[in-house]
Amino acid sequence: MIGMFITGCGNDMLEVVPNDRYTEDSFWTSESNAVMGLTGCYAVLRNDGLFGGTATPLWEETATPNAYNYDNSGGWNVIASGTQTATNSTIVSTRWDDSYRGIGRCNTLLANIDGVAMNASLKERMKGEATFLRALYYSMLANYYGGVPLILDKPDPVTQASLPRNAREEVVKQILKDLDQAASVLPVKYTVSSDIGRATKGAALALKARMLLFEASPLINTTGDVAKWKLAADAAKAVIDLNGTGYALFSDYRKLFLPANDNSVESIFDVQYIAPQLGSSFDLIGRQYNTNAPVRDLINAYLMKDGLPQSQSPLYDPANPHNNRDPRMYQTIVYPGDTFQGELVTASRFVVTGYGTKKYTIYDKEPNSVNLQGGRSEINYMVIRYADVLLSYAEAQNEVLGTPDATILDAVNLVRTRAGMPKVAAGKTKAEMRDIIRLERRIEFAGEGVYYTDIRRWKTAEVVLNAPILTYAEKPIMTRTFSAQRDYWWPIPGVQLDRNPKLEQNPGY
Repeated sequence: MIGMFITGCGNDMLEVVPNDRYTEDSFWTSESNAVMGLTGCYAVLRNDGLFGGTATPLWEETATPNAYNYDNSGGWNVIASGTQTATNSTIVSTRWDDSYRGIGRCNTLLANIDGVAMNASLKERMKGEATFLRALYYSMLANYYGGVPLILDKPDPVTQASLPRNAREEVVKQILKDLDQAASVLPVKYTVSSDIGRATKGAALALKARMLLFEASPLINTTGDVAKWKLAADAAKAVIDLNGTGYALFSDYRKLFLPANDNSVESIFDVQYIAPQLGSSFDLIGRQYNTNAPVRDLINAYLMKDGLPQSQSPLYDPANPHNNRDPRMYQTIVYPGDTFQGELVTASRFVVTGYGTKKYTIYDKEPNSVNLQGGRSEINYMVIRYADVLLSYAEAQNEVLGTPDATILDAVNLVRTRAGMPKVAAGKTKAEMRDIIRLERRIEFAGEGVYYTDIRRWKTAEVVLNAPILTYAEKPIMTRTFSAQRDYWWPIPGVQLDRNPKLEQNPGY
């Protein structure tokens, strides 16, 4: 009988579709499944290689003159030291992997969603979100590795495994095209609470401005590119012109980085965290591990509260170097003599440099016995916030104009006024205003992982990273090195070269 059953079945009865899991054909059949697919596109943002893991964006700060990562968490200290190779830094590999993981998910959605029977306006919006995310993931690749394989079709291991690198210009062209497309269909804001955190028109325009700042910069164009500076200014101004719909600077700089104020009026695009399912470890890093320890060079960079640098201000006291500083220092950094979690801070509280970071943690001066462990932090990470748009506009506009005008001053002074700092007076030269804006970016975004890209696009990393890093007592920890011929770009990960010999390694690796 068994033989008769097998004989009678035929091959078609043995080729059954599994009913305990989705296949690509069975998944893209409903609106709810398409929404789940888009959720997967966003989920990659929380991976180790991008803006999540334990504390990746906070560790990125340690590749700058602002902070030090004593145990090479995430592989960031070898980058800061200029000793990275194609195989010795975790972040070099994971950023590549996770960026392409996100791209693959976005491409899969874009390739399949048109065949899903669903609300037409929702479908167009979701395509806009996926297109924005693809541009964001490609921006991570283009701005760290240079040219990379440009893949716009759904994943195919046969045809895509041996693709060569596209020129960086081709990748950037596609990024800008995607962002224009996304901006044309995405809403300015969401009114349904469950949609808060999704990509918006403002997010697409702000990322476009950020990308164009990189393209116009001395790193890409030795003398700068005025046409691209103008496009960057226009993109940032388009976000500013959306101001009436909700974007503004949050009133309290310190509280901006607390979970109670996630998705505030200042948020342009956040990575959403909720514990314990989808948390980070930002609080643990800041309170205990101190692997994003600020260094003395950052302290010295903060202006005095009268708006003058410490070398010029009568308020500066070498015996008390932390007194009378820009208020943002006290809202970002814990220092010897400060109060933290209700206790006086001694030099042994944060033993690495003497300094700790309170930004992106729930911990501050007040007593706080909450002991958040790994994966329990739920402060959103702000990929782009409105202060960035204002300073991006000021930077780009300053490069376009021969003499700084009131629009530049207004943008910078909005940020400084929120901080409690004196306004920049009129009459500055273009070069003076450039220095002011660069310092303002360093201070405003200290601890947020923004400065590493800034010093590379400004092509100043070869100066500021060839220097010792100092503790609070000005004792050297190590001397960093940075090769101008090599280190502005990361190596293509060695494992990728092993898999695909057609990939060419960046110079010097």
